[in-house]
Amino acid sequence: MARRDLPRPEQRRCLIALSDGGEDATTVREFDLATGAFVPGGFVLPHGKQSVAWEDADHLLVAREWAPGDLTASGYPYIVKRVTRGAPLSAAAETFRGTKSDTEVQTTTFVDGTGQQLTVIVRALDFFHYETHLVGPRGTRQLGLPPKSAVVGLVSGRAVVRLDEAWHQGMATLPAGSLAAFDLADAERTPADPTPSLIWAPGPRDALEDADTTKDRLLVVTLDNVRGRAWSYAPTATGWTRTRIDVPDNLAVKLGDADTRSDRAFLTTSGFLTPSALALVDAATGTMATVKMLPAKFDASGDVVEQFEAASSDGTKVPYFVVHRRDIKYDGTTPTLLTAYGGFQVSRTPDYSAATGKLWLEKGGALVLANIRGGGEFGPAWHEAGLGVKRQIIYDDFAAVARDLIAKKITSPRRLGIQGGSNGGLLMGVEFTQHPELFAAVVIQVPLLDMIRIGKIAAGASWAGEYGDVDGDPAVMAFWQKTSPYQNLRAGVAYPEPFIFTTTKDDRVGPQHARKFAARLEELGYHVLYYENTEGGHGAGADLKQAAHTTALTMTYLQKKLMD
Repeated sequence: MARRDLPRPEQRRCLIALSDGGEDATTVREFDLATGAFVPGGFVLPHGKQSVAWEDADHLLVAREWAPGDLTASGYPYIVKRVTRGAPLSAAAETFRGTKSDTEVQTTTFVDGTGQQLTVIVRALDFFHYETHLVGPRGTRQLGLPPKSAVVGLVSGRAVVRLDEAWHQGMATLPAGSLAAFDLADAERTPADPTPSLIWAPGPRDALEDADTTKDRLLVVTLDNVRGRAWSYAPTATGWTRTRIDVPDNLAVKLGDADTRSDRAFLTTSGFLTPSALALVDAATGTMATVKMLPAKFDASGDVVEQFEAASSDGTKVPYFVVHRRDIKYDGTTPTLLTAYGGFQVSRTPDYSAATGKLWLEKGGALVLANIRGGGEFGPAWHEAGLGVKRQIIYDDFAAVARDLIAKKITSPRRLGIQGGSNGGLLMGVEFTQHPELFAAVVIQVPLLDMIRIGKIAAGASWAGEYGDVDGDPAVMAFWQKTSPYQNLRAGVAYPEPFIFTTTKDDRVGPQHARKFAARLEELGYHVLYYENTEGGHGAGADLKQAAHTTALTMTYLQKKLMD
């Protein structure tokens, strides 16, 4: 369930998106926060993949499937219409149209503490390149932003932009990975040529994690060698002033909801051995106070967290965290679970898991998180190093961490297991086929595995920007022919017995990948452990009971394979 508040501080209504069984497709309904009930006769958008933004109290901008076939090849909307309160959807007026070859078109509204409003329509040319269009009294006009950039907030009439590529403006260059701003009033006059100013730029081991706005401030979370940092920025006549928020060191830091009627915002911190905590931040003073903290769910008194680096196939140092008992013997006998993601510029940071702590760490197991390329831990370049046909380096990074763990005698192939989901499930599939000798257990969750037919399954066509266009580029086809897990299963190989999990209602990746992979293994004479939940969407379950069941199956498998 997702919520979108009406863009006026004095209003009390919002839109709630309701998912059936965890699907990405939703039904959207208008909700009154004061009465705690859906609004009689209010906005209702029927089931579908859609993007919605308030334009004002009586109008929505909606991207959805208006008629059969009004979706891109990726299965997302590309036509935006203005929906008027009380009028049927059939009367909605078209305001923007992309093309079927786009990934999707989305709508968003930002409002600052002074009531100024920025409504944009974002046309995703692929997963990482966009056109951003300004919606206003003069119609819809394209903003002159770099293709790999996104507006992330509005504060004091300045639009804040995340840059995943450099922004060249005259003689100045704002570097990739930085935060910039432009004046909204100037952009409304000349949208094709906004003038940017730099807010934050990364150092060699820095990365931008998140940003959000309060009434008068911009909150920014960054990574310093995969350790969370938080900052409060105030706009001035000559630039931006910065205040550091004193968050605990060596923890992951995430932004929660921010209030545009005050300078308060929620922030969460979490660590492998430190329970998740919710803090209320005063962005004006840079102070924070803990509001709630998850009680400790496992005994971590004998555990430690260390950070190491492994040399990949090209010599690049890849950092990884190891959580283990302080008194382990370095003789290769410690059962060890290694995980990573390695894609879509997603950063993997320390996180408190009660289930992993209770069912793995307390039983003497070690947990390893590898910050391999493809992620965002060190900015856009760390991600771009593994795009398309360069992707083998991501899989080499992961294997290098596995070998480093074995070389350090923290564990051994007999005691080493790996786990990952979605793109991380693809990572597990590649490691399963390329390096079966390194692992005794492999957990493959809601995975991508058939990379030759990825564009024909669920939303797979939308990820050509990440994996390359198999159907349109012979070099990409050749790469995946030798790398795609499904196509590279072979008879007579000593594969570890895998545990493969998916859900019937996964309308993002689709259950076909997992089903085909398991069936092919069985066809080749291997035994497979396979579980498919009928609900859950692209996740572990549609509710806590289903998620707990999936966790129990996973941990039982890992304990039997690595601890017995």
